[in-house]
Amino acid sequence: MNEELLRDLAPRVLGVLVRRGADFAAAEDAVQEALLEAVRRWPDARPDEPLGWLVTVAGRKLIDAHRAESARHRRELRVHLEPEPGPTEQADDTLLLLSRCCHPSLTPASAIALTLRAVGGLTTAQIAQAFLVPEATMAQRISRAKRTVTGAQFDRPGDVHAVLRVLYLIFNEGFTGEVDLAEEAIRLTRQLAATSEDPEVAGLLALMLLHHARRRARRTAEGALVPLAEQDRSRWDTAMVAEAVDILQRALAKDALGEYQAQAAIAALHADAASAEETDWPQILEWYDELMRLSGSPVVALNRAVALGEVDGPLVGLRAVEQLDPELPRRDAVAAYLHERAGDLAEAARCYALAAEKAPTVAERDHLTKQAARLNAGR
Repeated sequence: MNEELLRDLAPRVLGVLVRRGADFAAAEDAVQEALLEAVRRWPDARPDEPLGWLVTVAGRKLIDAHRAESARHRRELRVHLEPEPGPTEQADDTLLLLSRCCHPSLTPASAIALTLRAVGGLTTAQIAQAFLVPEATMAQRISRAKRTVTGAQFDRPGDVHAVLRVLYLIFNEGFTGEVDLAEEAIRLTRQLAATSEDPEVAGLLALMLLHHARRRARRTAEGALVPLAEQDRSRWDTAMVAEAVDILQRALAKDALGEYQAQAAIAALHADAASAEETDWPQILEWYDELMRLSGSPVVALNRAVALGEVDGPLVGLRAVEQLDPELPRRDAVAAYLHERAGDLAEAARCYALAAEKAPTVAERDHLTKQAARLNAGR
């Protein structure tokens, strides 16, 4: 039995049923029953058209679940859910299904959980382990999300940018437990890119691949963070970088620049440098200017301050940092880096220590604490 094939087909079957008007939660239950049927039957006689077979079986399971309802309702369901001849079942409903899972009425946490369950094909236990919560808690979250989207309109794809935001949130969760969420996000984004001409979809895929290519160099064997400038670039996945750059170039050629394309362009410039010293900071700063025009995000402004400090000097970068909200995440860490480059080691150490107190993860806290200790020891 090819479990990977079933995992790839499950969201497509769900998309067909829901597109035809089925209730989301009921359709997912029907798909799960169809998958169990496939596990039992396919080892002996795998169908020539696995997708069509699953849609047929899931549709019948869904009808069976409604036998207690009126005959009129059953006839309507048969019209909508019985498989149609021809290539209809080959239609890819990836964006439709992702749009439903990323509905604006859902919180980001609920959208992520529902996406991983319905589109990613992960079990509730796997998702719970990835987010370090009890399985019962995750099951409740997914159930609430299903109820929320049950009555939502589903006749056309929703905002693709809402989908991209959720996929990027999944990617940034990284690797925890049994499930590698970064790779799962890349897999889902590849599926979406195969069905969408939107250059921002390609831009996000390129951005994910460029970040993922540096994964092996990002931590020591003991799990400590390694800053980009100190990473062993021979450990970067050059094939993945090349694929990402090719995807990005084709997206940029469409002349419809968006935030993910701009972020990917910055990541590509970092990946192109043979060493930290060879980084093309002037061009990176130009891309940050574009990104500021597109988003105006304070996080982008903070990252732009780093590039500004590399191009025009750390004092110029510090002046840009001073204009930002003191409570902005990682603001103190950036200030510490720029103060150190400017030669003010005492202030840099103070800022590193302050940043460590606010660090969102243990690894980041330990790294910032070590930076403060290094500077204090050197004075």
